[in-house]
Amino acid sequence: MIHAVVFKDQEDRIRGFKLCGHAEYAQPGQDVVCAAVSMLAINTANSIECLTEDRFSMTADDEKGEIHYQIEGIPSKEAQLLLASLNLGLKEMADDENYAEYIDLTVQEV
Repeated sequence: MIHAVVFKDQEDRIRGFKLCGHAEYAQPGQDVVCAAVSMLAINTANSIECLTEDRFSMTADDEKGEIHYQIEGIPSKEAQLLLASLNLGLKEMADDENYAEYIDLTVQEV
């Protein structure tokens, strides 16, 4: 199962996310759930890097299926929109009856 955590601050701003685990929906290389979650995360990180001035830290471990991404400082409106889009995509997957058993999503205050 993929465990997704979205980090929000006291002002309800998304500050980052952590993804851990593998969906095990299908064999490695054929797993559309892992591919979709990975694409959401990578596109969000790349978009923030290329389209905003926000600074961030990111670590990844492919074997563990782990990505930890954190905005440094207060996120811009643009970064917030991109992170909200990631959150929406993860929530839609976690709430979908076809994929709910392969991904869980929690929000953690930072």
